[in-house]
Amino acid sequence: MVTLGFHASHEQISPGQLLKDVQYAEQAGFDAAMCSDHIEPWSARQGHSGFAWSWLGAALATTGLRFGVVTAPGQRYHPAMIAHASATLGAMFPGRFWIAPGSGENMNEHVTGDAWPPKETRQQRLEECVDIIRRLHRGEEVTHHGLVTVEQARIWDVPEPPPPLIAPAISVETARRAADWADGLVTVNQPPEKLKHMLAAYRDNGGQGKAVLQVHLSWAPREEDALAFALDQWRTNTFAPPVPWDLPTAAHFDGVSGHIGEEQVRKSVNISASLDRHAEWLAGYVALGFDELYLHFVGQHQAPFIDAFAAEVLPQLRRAPVPAAGAQPPAAQSRVEATP
Repeated sequence: MVTLGFHASHEQISPGQLLKDVQYAEQAGFDAAMCSDHIEPWSARQGHSGFAWSWLGAALATTGLRFGVVTAPGQRYHPAMIAHASATLGAMFPGRFWIAPGSGENMNEHVTGDAWPPKETRQQRLEECVDIIRRLHRGEEVTHHGLVTVEQARIWDVPEPPPPLIAPAISVETARRAADWADGLVTVNQPPEKLKHMLAAYRDNGGQGKAVLQVHLSWAPREEDALAFALDQWRTNTFAPPVPWDLPTAAHFDGVSGHIGEEQVRKSVNISASLDRHAEWLAGYVALGFDELYLHFVGQHQAPFIDAFAAEVLPQLRRAPVPAAGAQPPAAQSRVEATP
């Protein structure tokens, strides 16, 4: 049976409220949760960006859910720090935590003052960081000199089992490349054919583990309200790379997104007042081969979405057989935070 999770968007909701939201989502029947790891929101209208690692400790301690986090080692975070933080959570909450290390976005990484490297350099840096994190999770003492430097690092509380390292990707090539190192794949709602090619590229090149999809959606009892939520909160997230990789601040994203309208935002967000339509879209993603879906309602007030989907959508997905391959989700295009 597919895992139906809740996406906790730190950029949109204050950390205290977001903790209440994820607790409420568990009570309502969601199976798991994942979150973003940002220091900067995508828009001043979103207006938040709590520290994911502090929040994760509280969320894991006050729910029974499994959690994942999309993060970026190599610049803002030294890989030894990511290894240390994730090992501690993995040791405290065995089997309930995974991380998705990506190559990062300038909006979060520019705070160090270091130059923002080109894409290929960032990808190579990520792969070095993944190797370092894995070695530290095994309890090795690590010294490494490359795009990142590590001197005699060791983690003394080794997690058992180590947290899985899930590869975030939005392109077929990144999915193919990640097959060499990842314990699974996570992406976002995109056109069905592209999602098929991504899954095939990952699996055909030896990629193991679960396939995870983060689904951006907007629902309200009235269609115009669902659209208004998406336009207000998520129009800054409709651009194809390299824009989301390279812009440095929320002000820049607000500046370039003023012209974004309904047609473009509907390519990134599944928008409908019909709960049955949302259930059909989600079932289509399951049919493509995804094992876990994390639902991201792009509005800021989560309780109405949680109540409605727990009552009407999650039960449909749990009792329905896996749909035929012809049941297609919409042709949306978006992105995963901190991903290449």
